[in-house]
Amino acid sequence: MVTLDNLTVSYRQHPALHHISGQFAAGSLTAVMGPNGSGKSTLLKSIMGMLRLAGGRITVNVARERIAYLPQLTDIDRSFPMSVHDCVLMGCWSAAGPWRRVTSALSKRVLDAIDGVGLSGFEKRTVGSLSSGQLQRVLFARLLVQESDLILLDEPFNAMDSRTTTALLALVRQWHQQGCVVIAVLHDDTLVRKHFPQTVLLARELVAWGKTSDVLTEPYLQRTRTLAEAWDDHADICHTDEIFPTRHAA
Repeated sequence: MVTLDNLTVSYRQHPALHHISGQFAAGSLTAVMGPNGSGKSTLLKSIMGMLRLAGGRITVNVARERIAYLPQLTDIDRSFPMSVHDCVLMGCWSAAGPWRRVTSALSKRVLDAIDGVGLSGFEKRTVGSLSSGQLQRVLFARLLVQESDLILLDEPFNAMDSRTTTALLALVRQWHQQGCVVIAVLHDDTLVRKHFPQTVLLARELVAWGKTSDVLTEPYLQRTRTLAEAWDDHADICHTDEIFPTRHAA
């Protein structure tokens, strides 16, 4: 579904990801782990085509409208006066289009999704009035109505209580069972070991990629810590091949 070929992404010419290669297979469920600043969020944004590549190539074998992306909660502006219903309805954009009316079938899909995340009765509440856990449920409902083939989640369970985490994990398992590719940035290695069959371990470069039980081992984790301790954000500028290719989608 997604292939990374010698991917390098830089901020102000200092690498955030350096020469990453690997494949996310169709139907895979993968956690992306690593210390803060290791390039985890950068990887998701690169797959989305939100960042210019400094080198290498990303091939995404799915149409753009079949990709769903959930950013970190801290990146979301909660001050906009939008209702829960309208926020979830935004997930129907590819089905409704910019000028089409919302059909009864789409309206039912929205209400079913809101009920599916346990927020029935919250339809008219504004997103700014919700708790962090409630807002994350709303955003998962929006992902539900998108019906995507590739789902990218950036720290979806961060600061969530155990009840919310359990409910959202059930949706992740549902997508996985439906054959979607799910890639999630996570920090909780216990949660990853229990629920995610595949793991990518990053420290700005690729430390390990494969079966979770093979990746989350002490030698790899120690190498990740060693690399993180050696980071120097004031080091000399990294010179790449300067070809600046973009992502490729089928």
